[in-house]
Amino acid sequence: MRSTPSPPVRHAAAPPRRSLRVASDSGSRLLRCSQSGRCRACGNRIEWYHRSTQQPVLLHPYELPSARVPAVCRWHVSSGIAHPAGDGSSWCRLLHTVVCPASDASSTPPPLTGLRRTLAVNTRRLIDTGAFTPSPAPLDSPTPALCRPGQPIVQLLYVRYLAARPVDEIRCVAQTRRRRRCTSPLLTSAAPSGVWRLVPATAASGQLALPADVMAVYDLSALPYAAQLRWRAQRCPQHAAVPGAADLAMADWEPFDPLRHHEHIHNRLPAPARRTGRTGRMRKAVQ
Repeated sequence: MRSTPSPPVRHAAAPPRRSLRVASDSGSRLLRCSQSGRCRACGNRIEWYHRSTQQPVLLHPYELPSARVPAVCRWHVSSGIAHPAGDGSSWCRLLHTVVCPASDASSTPPPLTGLRRTLAVNTRRLIDTGAFTPSPAPLDSPTPALCRPGQPIVQLLYVRYLAARPVDEIRCVAQTRRRRRCTSPLLTSAAPSGVWRLVPATAASGQLALPADVMAVYDLSALPYAAQLRWRAQRCPQHAAVPGAADLAMADWEPFDPLRHHEHIHNRLPAPARRTGRTGRMRKAVQ
C-alpha cells in the first residue's frame, strides 16, 4: 500500500513593499500621511495643507456635505493645495478654527454648532483621560533676566520670518530612511551660523519702523545663498544634499509682521552673548 504524498505547502507571496512618494504634479512636498496632527488648543485631530498665496492652513480631517456648510466656509483640496472655495461637488472641507471648541462660539455658523458640540465633548474626554492638556494661559509676570526668545525673528533671503521655536531647537523636516522625521537641528557646529543683531522693528528693509523700537534678529544674510535656501526649506546639511527627499512636516516660518507679532519683539540681544573681536560686536555663543 502506497501512501499518498501530501501536497507541497505553498506560501502566499507577500505583496511588494511600496514607499510613499510625492507626486510630480503636487504643489506640496509634504507627504499626506504626516499632514495630520492635533490642535494645540482643543486636542482634536486636524490636517495641515499648503495654500497657494498664504501660510499653511489647518482643516477639519473629514469631508462634510456641502449643504451643511455655508458657502463662505467651504474649502477644497487640489494637488495638495487648499483653496478657500467649493469645487462644485457635494462634499467640501472646513477650517478647523470655525468649529474649534477653544475659539469664540460666535464664529461658528448655526448649521455647524452640532459638530462644534461633538468636538467639545471629545476635548473633555481627552482631558479627563489625561490624553490632552490645554496650554496654560500666559501669566502676567515680569520679564526674566535670561533673554532667550521662544519665537525668534530670523532674517534670510532679505525676508524676516517668525520662527515657531528657539533657533537651536529648529529641526529638519525631511523624511529619514526609516520613514520618520529627521531629528537633526538646522544649527550645527559644522555649518556656518547667523549673528544676532539689533535692528529697527520692521518686517523687511525699506519699510517704516515702529516709533523708537528696535528688535533682536537672528541674521542669516551673510551666509551663502545655498545655505539660506537650506534654512528656508528647513533641512539639515545632510538632507539639503538630497533635493528629492520628501518632507514629514511643514516649515515653521511665518512672515514677520511688526504689528501682529509685536509681543515677540525683544529689544535686547539674547543671552548668553559675548563680545568678540576688536569691533566689540555682540555675537551669540555657539551652543
